[in-house]
Amino acid sequence: MLKGKRALVTGSTSGIGLGVARALAAQGCDLMLNGFGDPAAVEALRAGLEREHRVKVRHHGADLSRPEQVEALVAATVDVLGGVDVLVNNAGIQHTAPVERFPAERWDAILAVNLSSAFHTVRHALPHMRKAGWGRIVNTASVHGLVGSVQKVAYVAAKHGIVGLTKVVALETAGAGITCNAICPGWTRTELIEPQIAARARALGVELEEGGRALLAEKQPSRQFVTVGQLGALVVFLCSEAAAQLTGAALPVDGGWTAQ
Repeated sequence: MLKGKRALVTGSTSGIGLGVARALAAQGCDLMLNGFGDPAAVEALRAGLEREHRVKVRHHGADLSRPEQVEALVAATVDVLGGVDVLVNNAGIQHTAPVERFPAERWDAILAVNLSSAFHTVRHALPHMRKAGWGRIVNTASVHGLVGSVQKVAYVAAKHGIVGLTKVVALETAGAGITCNAICPGWTRTELIEPQIAARARALGVELEEGGRALLAEKQPSRQFVTVGQLGALVVFLCSEAAAQLTGAALPVDGGWTAQ
């Protein structure tokens, strides 16, 4: 369905981003991966995606907390792949602490990676999409872009900001063949939440899996984790012609969390 399109997915060497990259590659997208990791492991991942899906796959290790590196990432995507049709802003980091004990440097880092980097990728990618008359921007927000939780002041602030950014970009690109939407996952079993699962397990004096179930029971009525495959399929849908008039939305994928 997306054969010949060029996609940039940030934070795509693991977790949700990797799931989205796999889904886009399966639909024929050439890919620019971005993220940290052991160089040999990243190269094996890149080559494996390229071989399995017969698409061009490259990797750029831009540090998304630095605007000049974000600019270089978009420029490299255009140079290597020939353009950027699909932009998925997925990279994110996390830290938990009460507001009065939240380290200022962690606030700055989370806002830079989780919010500001999306602004910079969008502003550099949009001219290429406008020139082509087609584009899809998908921002990975979170259920925390719609509701709050304790001890996550920077993450919640950044994700609410992503939802706002999404709406403005959607309005500014309406009618131009470009859409911009946010996906808002609930608890998804990725590397990002493993420390929270472990902390819950320690607090309850139970095994890791029981800690995960306790985390789900507190917020997510389905009591099931969202999967990266489900999120990848949603991104593919948002890139499809069926979603051509779906723009400016913040779509919860949260097992009923925000329905409560």
